[in-house]
Amino acid sequence: MAGTIQQIAELAGVSRGTVDRALNHRGRVKPEVAARIEQIAHEIGYVPKHQRAWQSGGGLENRVMRIGVITQLSGSSFMISVNHGIEEAAKKLKNQGIEVVLKGSTSVDEREQLMFMDELEAEGIDALAIMPVECDDVRLRLNHLIQERNISVVTFNTDIVGTARSCFVGLDNRKSGQTAAGLMGLMMQGKGKVLGITGYFSNSAGSQRMDGFLEELKKGFPDIEPVGVQSSFDDTGEVEKIILGTLMAFPDLEGIFLASGGQAGVKKAFEQLKPEKRPYVIIYDLTPKNKKALKEGTVDFLIDQEGFEQGYRALSILADKLLWGKEPDREYMYTEIRIKTRYNL
Repeated sequence: MAGTIQQIAELAGVSRGTVDRALNHRGRVKPEVAARIEQIAHEIGYVPKHQRAWQSGGGLENRVMRIGVITQLSGSSFMISVNHGIEEAAKKLKNQGIEVVLKGSTSVDEREQLMFMDELEAEGIDALAIMPVECDDVRLRLNHLIQERNISVVTFNTDIVGTARSCFVGLDNRKSGQTAAGLMGLMMQGKGKVLGITGYFSNSAGSQRMDGFLEELKKGFPDIEPVGVQSSFDDTGEVEKIILGTLMAFPDLEGIFLASGGQAGVKKAFEQLKPEKRPYVIIYDLTPKNKKALKEGTVDFLIDQEGFEQGYRALSILADKLLWGKEPDREYMYTEIRIKTRYNL
């Protein structure tokens, strides 16, 4: 039986990550350590995953590999573009002998993600692209898949700290929040009250956007007063309720930063209260409804995060690793922070 990365790590007295970096010639590994790792790999007959199919059945075309995909908030309008990217990548990969297995959750549910990971592992996936929930159980399960089952993992849209995943594909969420703060500060002329709304606190994307937003407001616009950050669970009705309650308590509210879904609730709240001067509003995601809100003047700025690119690139990176042993050239594959107004749609 061919040797494994775990055996090499134990014999060399190093971590699995060090073995991976040495064998794939990426990252900083001392030359003498790398040489010992390569010698041990040769002695125990280690064969990289992308070469095993060639040696066991006459070529990659005789071996169907599987990439599992786990998403969140599958019913949200943002996921339309993400799923389109996944579908396009799956069509291309099918011709290369790679099957894509998609499991989508309608909410942000750690128990459901754990169940999906168990199901995909049982189905024999070789790699996993996931929009992870930020929690210890998901973190531990991912590290089990990576370190014990030798399954390559790429996170996309949302990231999770403390895992050995290959890379993250998606928006630099903290920086996008800082960008939103700069726009809001200019519109509000550096003073006034602002409301922050996020989705699920266990969704790292929304939390990082809000962290960046508040951080930049404090640093660059100290006279702007945040009146709270509330969770909407990406629900339109909850967004509407939060805005109505805040406007009643603070009729002089100048700004609203909505870092997650449920954007239609903004218009519904304004239609109910009919404020003499509506607050400035910044939202996310270039969806048909959000473009309409921009054109109608319900919101002022929209930050797009290139959903198609996130879904497509995450699978392409994993396919390159499975087929050719190619590692991503950097840990963070950030998509562009694209700012849209009614004038540049």
